[in-house]
Amino acid sequence: MSDPSVDMASTTRRIDRRGAPTQSRRLFRVYNLYRIVISLVLTGLLFVDPTQLNQPLRLAAYYQVGVLGYLMLNIGIGLMLVGGLNPSQRQITLSVLLDILVIHLLLFSSSGITNGLANLIIISVAAGNILTPSRMGIFYAALAAICSLTVAGWGVMVHGDSVDNIVRAGSLGILYFGAALILQSVTRRMQRSEALADSRARSIIELEKINEQIIQRMRTGIVVTDQDGRIRLANAAAEELLFGITGYRGHQSRVLPVALLEGLGAWQKDPRKRPEPCQIQPASPMIQASFTRLDEESSDLVLVFIEDLSKVTQQAQQMKLASLGRLTAGIAHEIRNPLGAISHAAQLMSESGDIAEPDQRMLDIIQRHSVRVNGIIENVLDLSRRRQADARLIDLDQWLTDFVRDYQQSTSHHNGEPPTITLDLAPDLPAARFDKSQIEQVLTNLCDNGLRYSKRHTGTATLTLRASATSDGERAYIDVEDQGPGIAEAHRHSVFEPFFTTDKSGTGLGLYLARELCETNQAHLALLEGDGQGCCFRITFAPSGRLI
Repeated sequence: MSDPSVDMASTTRRIDRRGAPTQSRRLFRVYNLYRIVISLVLTGLLFVDPTQLNQPLRLAAYYQVGVLGYLMLNIGIGLMLVGGLNPSQRQITLSVLLDILVIHLLLFSSSGITNGLANLIIISVAAGNILTPSRMGIFYAALAAICSLTVAGWGVMVHGDSVDNIVRAGSLGILYFGAALILQSVTRRMQRSEALADSRARSIIELEKINEQIIQRMRTGIVVTDQDGRIRLANAAAEELLFGITGYRGHQSRVLPVALLEGLGAWQKDPRKRPEPCQIQPASPMIQASFTRLDEESSDLVLVFIEDLSKVTQQAQQMKLASLGRLTAGIAHEIRNPLGAISHAAQLMSESGDIAEPDQRMLDIIQRHSVRVNGIIENVLDLSRRRQADARLIDLDQWLTDFVRDYQQSTSHHNGEPPTITLDLAPDLPAARFDKSQIEQVLTNLCDNGLRYSKRHTGTATLTLRASATSDGERAYIDVEDQGPGIAEAHRHSVFEPFFTTDKSGTGLGLYLARELCETNQAHLALLEGDGQGCCFRITFAPSGRLI
């Protein structure tokens, strides 16, 4: 932090060039109002007989012109200030100097230094030292002292005034300098305190901005809510986990989702009980919430921390698969050589012409399971050596159209007839950020599964691909909906676990690999709740402008 005195000096230099500081402008307005009041009082006294006030005028005409001119001057400055004049430091200095000179001229044309107007000079000198706390303040005092001595000396020499008037003028001069020195010291101290307070205020504001940036960029969701679950503040991570949108700005009408409201109620009854993990929406990840009082002395606000359990689960699975990948890579050679020999021997035996039908069925079983074991080894090896995603913006409208055409052609080439894939594209789709080869791998896997189960259930390979945008319009999603028998409720939470499958010929790694590829590209793959007719898997992409 810089030295406040240095900051004050540099600020003063900048102000001298561009304008007076705000505080000085405000005080100058007050001072000018005081001058208008004084000049109005002096003007009013012009209608009173000076002999009644025991203050005879030596130069009555000059005095009257001076008072009226002083009134007009102050009213003119006041009108300019009301009109929006931003007085510079030079203009303020000139105004104070003019004030000192005009009052001395009034003293000169009235009864001299003994006139009560001499006391007004002390106020002018004091005001000048407050408005311009610099060496100019000493100049005000010196000018006032010289002018007072001049007026007193002129009265003694020309009008035969008492010599005591010179002593009186000298005493006034001492008061001028005393007021200047004291007020300069006080004003400088106040300015240093003000500069220090401003510096600390700026530091606090900067710290608040830094804290806000840190909280907004945290991947842990943070929510401030009241006892009824109405949201006061939330960071971007919390908005994404709770509502699936970003850009929250603290609308008072927002409340916590039902699952978190239930957790909040249970925590309020027993703060020692840890809330159970929950899922806000079918397409959202599992989250773990923890509650605490924002202020122990006040029970009005509650601080909620929200953790994305899918990240923790993903890290654990990655550690397991990394170990599995290293193990598989080490023994792949030992497994695949005997497996290849078994498969080759079964193929040679099946080509023999004297194989009985029961033996042929046994050879088919050997071949089928050899292919399955080899597929498992290939998938695990792919997981262990998966490359980093090269995510780029994808125009989903054009890309999905090309994907469906290519997929139907390749499937028709292998199976003889193309599958029926209905493509439903919403208008104005936002761009998706994904690695093209990886999103193609994910969709191919989902389409293969959907068409296979649709054909088993209905006899026809049918599938629907639906692309649209989330409610905030920032993220695109793709739904892959089949006409199969659906997934039993008991199995819905296990479909993305590795090696889990309900298909006897499956490896149990397809959906897990698809979700892993989505997580790599900061997308999310979820199984949506349905009405029991088929399955619907949704890929929700990350916002196109954000990828960490």
